[in-house]
Order: sequence, then C-alpha cells, then structure tokens
Amino acid sequence: MSQISYKDAGVDIDTGNSFVENIKPLVKSTRIPGVLGGIGSFAGAFELPTGFKEPVMLAATDGVGTKLKLAIDSGIYNTVGIDLVAMCVNDLLCNFGTPSFFLDYYATGKLDINVATAVVAGIAEGCIRSECALIGGETAEMPGMYSENDFDLAGFAVGVAEKSEMDRVSMVRAGHKLIALPSSGLHSNGFSLARKVLFEKMKLNFSDDFNGKPLIQTLLEPTNIYVKTFKELKNEIVAMAHITGGGIVENLPRVLPENLRAEIKKDSIKVLPIFELISKHVDGDEMYRAFNMGVGMILVVEDKNVDKVLSKTDGYLIGEIKDGEREAVMI
Repeated sequence: MSQISYKDAGVDIDTGNSFVENIKPLVKSTRIPGVLGGIGSFAGAFELPTGFKEPVMLAATDGVGTKLKLAIDSGIYNTVGIDLVAMCVNDLLCNFGTPSFFLDYYATGKLDINVATAVVAGIAEGCIRSECALIGGETAEMPGMYSENDFDLAGFAVGVAEKSEMDRVSMVRAGHKLIALPSSGLHSNGFSLARKVLFEKMKLNFSDDFNGKPLIQTLLEPTNIYVKTFKELKNEIVAMAHITGGGIVENLPRVLPENLRAEIKKDSIKVLPIFELISKHVDGDEMYRAFNMGVGMILVVEDKNVDKVLSKTDGYLIGEIKDGEREAVMI
C-alpha cells in the first residue's frame, strides 16, 4: 500500500524550513536593545524597558485589507509588509505607546519562498521605520483553505506607555488646534471601494499612467509610519487620532471628551489626486467616511506649540476643538 506524505497533502515542511533560513537576516536587521534570543524558539522574548514609573503594555493588531489583493494580482509584494506594521504601530501611538516589538502571521495555500521573503522584507522595513523589533511570527501553509497563489497577513505590535500618559481624552480642551499629518495615499483602508470604482466602473488597468507613474504604484504606496514624529514631538502633542477606516469623521471623535467637538475646515484639507479620481463616482460624504482623503494622522496641539509642531513636520492646520457635543464636523 502506498504511503501519503504531508507534502503529498500540500504542505512542504522542507520549504518552510528554507523560508525561515531566508528571513533570518531580515529579522536580525530589526534587532534593537531589549530583544532576547533570536527566531526559532517557541516564543519571541523582549525585556521590559527601564525608565518608566508605571509601565503599561499596549497591543494592537491589524491586517492590510483588500490592498493585499492588489499586491497579489500585480505581483508586487515588497510594500504590503510596511503597511502591516504601520497599521499596528500607528494605533499604539494614539495611546502614547512606544512600539517595542512586532509579530506577523502569514497564511497561504502553497508557500512560495520568494513571495513570502519579499513580504517579510517589507515587514522588516516597516519595523526599522518604527524603531521596533521583529521578534517572531507564524507561517501557515493551508491547502484547501486558500487557493495556491493567495495569502493573507495579520500583524501584532506591542509597545509600552507610561500609565499616567495614556488617558489623552481628558487632556483635550476647547481652543486646542488640529494639525493634519499627510497620508501617502489610501494607506490600507477603503480598497474594496477603490477597486470597484477604478477597475470595475472606470475600467482602468494597473499599468495606466496616473500622475507620471503606473496607477498600481500609487495604490500600493505604503502607509506612512509616524513613530519618529511622535518620539520627537511627544511633549508638544495633547492627543493623536490615526485616520483609518471611517475616515476623519469617525476616528477623530475617539480622542474627544463628551462635551467637545472638532471643527474641520474642509477646504484646508490637502486632498490627494487619487481621491479626486475616485470621487468622480462616489458621493462626497461617502468619500470622507471610507478614505483618509490625504490625512494620515491628526494631532491635537495647544496653541503655544503649533509653530514648533509645524516646523518639525510636514503637517498643516485643519481645524480647532470647540465646545459642543462630541463629533467631528466639516465646515
């Protein structure tokens, strides 16, 4: 009677082992003080940083949504890993957490070492930009669950905050100014709508010229990471809102007390060309609910610190905190 191996069932253990060897230099490139050991153990280890009076561990998890579908269909794999890290670490910042380490989960129908290595190279680059360490992950080959060329990604970031600094909402006051930090594009939200408009409604192609480069390059532009800006300007920032799914109108109220509202001067927003293109077939209010519209992060800043923040970033004023029911409104 013939015997069936795991490889016959679609899972190649040797390929998985080769992949781990491939990514060891990438993981090593993200090493920072605090990392204990290397990959290959059952868990990654990171020493709690010193200098905190009451350290609190923060964790965030996310994926990159259907942006991943564009990466798979275009064969461009080296940027979605940056997105994966960005979506997690940018959330940590909003609770004044400094990212410490990152882990990833990569699931596929059939492990392609070259594709997976390109993805992890992006993750490593995202960690370097975030000044955190990639200390582990999981690669799952799951035939029957995913088609052979498909894969999915999830990321997990852990950071540390001072307990007394975490509650930013209670620090927000009427009169505080709102500064927009630009996004690099769609970041990792709204791609289901963008794909439907651009490729189903408008019948565009990946290679079509858009502002001097192929459209797919604009769409796959990786998410901005704001860690270095946070570290430099932490003492000048009252609160931060990461503008992800739901846009400005749903994310900014998350940093507001019940008795305050955020008034955004709509005309002040520097809307990126890709959103102008999509808006030809999408209602304006829907655009502001689905996309960041060119604003990746909003900083709440005291009036006395506005000039310093503007001088240290590429940010710009877009509004102010006022008395009123908690909401973000466009005026």
